[in-house]
Amino acid sequence: MQEPNQSTVTDFILLGFISNPRTNPLLFTFFLVFYMLILASNSLLITLIYQDSRLHTPMYFFISVLSLLDMCYTTTTVPQMLVHILSRRRVISFARCVAQMYIFLLFGITEYWLFSIMSMDRYVAICHPLRYKVIMSHGICLLLVGICVIYGVVGGLCYTFFAMHLPYCGPNEIDHYFCEVPAVLKLACADTSLNDLVDFITGFNVIVVPLSLIAIVYGNIFATILKIRSAQGRIKAFSTCASHITVVTMFAIPCIIMYISPGSGSLSNSGKKMALFYNIATAFLNPIIYSLRNKDVKQAFLKLTGRSRAPE
Repeated sequence: MQEPNQSTVTDFILLGFISNPRTNPLLFTFFLVFYMLILASNSLLITLIYQDSRLHTPMYFFISVLSLLDMCYTTTTVPQMLVHILSRRRVISFARCVAQMYIFLLFGITEYWLFSIMSMDRYVAICHPLRYKVIMSHGICLLLVGICVIYGVVGGLCYTFFAMHLPYCGPNEIDHYFCEVPAVLKLACADTSLNDLVDFITGFNVIVVPLSLIAIVYGNIFATILKIRSAQGRIKAFSTCASHITVVTMFAIPCIIMYISPGSGSLSNSGKKMALFYNIATAFLNPIIYSLRNKDVKQAFLKLTGRSRAPE
């Protein structure tokens, strides 16, 4: 990564959102409530999964890992954003900017690959139900999550190394609420064509490849579902996939626009809005989507609160 003496910039200023003393307290309250709800809902979902033995399945194991990742990468950016909303001095040091960029990418890329693993889990459950427990053993699940983490570590390093290896001579104002690669690259006082190529190749490997894998897997799943004779069976099989497809779509589209589309980072205002969507909105919606129509999760919640009924 970039050594401090290779750049004349020792810190950056995060412009964030439009500063208005009258609306800042309202904006602070809005994002604080969202952040607390993200922590509470994802923590509750993890607690339910680990407390209720009926939820000790590969699918819920992956959902619990997803909730943990949501809390981690949201915590990487939101607390700092909340401080900066009420503060006149919105400065972040060069080293902290590098760390924030890398940690955010690590968790984000890991989550993206986790989505592909979750689609494979659904494929085995629907297409090979009798061998599901054997194929998706606990050891295999841990191994798959470990592979996702490796992709996160390597992908995050590629993005961060090439972004911070450039010289930053000023200005040092980042038109964003955190150190995201496209926004930081705009401040480099050097040709970024190599970075654009590296980012495209890295983005293809950590975004397009898992998304293509998900598409192929669901193509096979839908082909199998259409062979089910019972209409009720087809509906039940489709419903088990609907939540995952919804979550992947919400996360994937803005990520592709930000990290794959050429020149996407130049639209700073829309870029900040898209970042809010995949950084905050998806982390808030994920536990709702996975639990709203899930009877097992509802029963686990009633059991945890002492209001469960005897199984029928």
